[in-house]
Amino acid sequence: MGFFEPSEETSGPSKTASQVADWVLETGDNAGLPFAVVDKASAQVLVFDAQGRLKGSAPALLGSAVGDHSVPGVGDRPLAEIAPEDRTTPAGRFVARYGPATGGKRVLWVDYETSVSLHPVLSTDREERRLERLASATPQDNRITYGCINVPADFYKKVVRPTFKGSGVVYVLPDSTPLRQALPGFKPLVRKASVDQDETADSKRKKRRR
Repeated sequence: MGFFEPSEETSGPSKTASQVADWVLETGDNAGLPFAVVDKASAQVLVFDAQGRLKGSAPALLGSAVGDHSVPGVGDRPLAEIAPEDRTTPAGRFVARYGPATGGKRVLWVDYETSVSLHPVLSTDREERRLERLASATPQDNRITYGCINVPADFYKKVVRPTFKGSGVVYVLPDSTPLRQALPGFKPLVRKASVDQDETADSKRKKRRR
């Protein structure tokens, strides 16, 4: 069992997301701040309070291009000038803060330099079918954005904003980069109970061989 306390109202996180959340709490990597884990493989966002309680989870839309790095200067380009292969959601650890965005809106900036933010889903372009993509049962069609992380509007209002009242930490899990490279210092925790169980099982096997 992990260190964080799952909410009964949310679906369980993936094994990797759970491992990252446990590592964050065990090491204090969140520096006493609320945090979120963005699992690109499952197209899911999990939001935790500073104590590691899972406040909510939701599907997410991510960069249409598979990749864990942002090309230099992408944050300064107009959307129309961002090539399809450059529309990635970068992986790593980010200190997120609220700030102004285009159209007088306020978003949670995950990485301001590359213009990657976490915000309510935009459905102005019907051909993109962003709402339908969020509602689909699989993550395969959730890659559609220019790099930003889109979540359901209700989730943003009821979970993200109340939990991230100021700054927070966002951990974006990689597509293909080794996890320890994307999150330097990460190391899966070894549960003592699991070790004891393994030793007991091994002892029983040895006895049977005698």
